[in-house]
Amino acid sequence: MVALAFWGFVAWDQSYWWDAKDDYGFGWLVPAFVAFVIYDRWGKITADAKACVVPGSPRADGWAARLLKPLAVLALCGGGGLFLLGAFYRAGAGPSYPGTLAITLGSAAILMPLFFLNTPESATPKPSAATRLRDDPRVRLTVWFFFPVMVWLVSAPMLSVVEQNLNLFLLGKVTQVVFFVFDLLGLPIEQQGNVLVLPTGSVGVEDACSGIRSLTACLFAGSFLASVFLDSLGKKIALVVSSMLFAVFTNLLRSLFLTAWAYNYGPEAIDGFVHDAAGYAVLGLTVIGLLCLLPIFNMHITFSDRDDDDDTNEGGPNAPQSAR
Repeated sequence: MVALAFWGFVAWDQSYWWDAKDDYGFGWLVPAFVAFVIYDRWGKITADAKACVVPGSPRADGWAARLLKPLAVLALCGGGGLFLLGAFYRAGAGPSYPGTLAITLGSAAILMPLFFLNTPESATPKPSAATRLRDDPRVRLTVWFFFPVMVWLVSAPMLSVVEQNLNLFLLGKVTQVVFFVFDLLGLPIEQQGNVLVLPTGSVGVEDACSGIRSLTACLFAGSFLASVFLDSLGKKIALVVSSMLFAVFTNLLRSLFLTAWAYNYGPEAIDGFVHDAAGYAVLGLTVIGLLCLLPIFNMHITFSDRDDDDDTNEGGPNAPQSAR
C-alpha cells in the first residue's frame, strides 16, 4: 500500500510530461504494465514471502550479506531526502525536469530498501556462508519488485542538459550517416550542419529525427519484455541493449527513406502523412524485432556426450547407440 501511494504520486507528477511531450507519451502505459508485472509475478512473490518465515529459512552470510541492511537504511534515508526535495520543488515551481527526476529517483530509493527491510522474518533463520544472495528468499522477494520500482525512471524526463546533449549527438550522427550513404552511392548531396542540400531542395534534419523519441519508447518496451519473458539477468540486459540498438538502427533507416523520398519528389513531399507513417513504422519494426529476439534468447541449447567408439555400433541394429 505504501508503494501504491508513492507510485500514484509519481504517476500524477509525471503525467504532466506524458501529456505535454510526445517523447514521453508511452508513460500512460507504465501504470498498467506495472500492475500486469505484479499480477504475473504474484505467485512467486507469495511463495518467497512464505519461504522467509519457514523455520530454518536460509540466510546468506558473508560481508556482502552483512552490508545489505546498512546499505538499505542508507538508501532509504537518501531517497527520503531526495523525494522531499523534489516534492518541495514541485510545490514551489510547478512541473519541472529537476523536480520530477528528484521525485522519481527518491521514490525508487525509498521503495527498494523498504521491500527488503519489511520482508517477513523466520523465528529461526539459518545464516550460512554457503548460501548465495540469490538463494536468500528475502533477496528474491525484493528482486521481484525491481521492474515495478525502476521502470518509472524510463518514463521520467531527463534533465534538460542531458536531453539536449544526447539529442545533438544523435542528430549529428544521423545527418553524417545519411550524407555518407548518399555520397557513397554517388548521388549529389551537400551537408551544411544539420541541413542536407539535395538537387530538389534542402532537407533539414529536425530534432524529432534524432531518434531520442523512439529510443526512450523502445527502452521501455525492451525493459517490459525482458522483465516478463526472460529469467536470466544477462539475457534481460542483452534484450534492453538490443532494444536501444534497434531504435538507433531503425531511425537511421527512417532518415534514409525520408531523404530518398525528398530526393525524388522534393522536400515538401515528406511532410504530413509520409513523415508520420515512417515514424510509426520505425516503432513497429523495433517492437517486431524485439519479439523475434525473444524465442532466440529463450532457447536452451544443451550438448550431450557422444560416444565415438567404434565398438558402440558393432552388433547390428540392436546394438546400443550413443545418446544424442
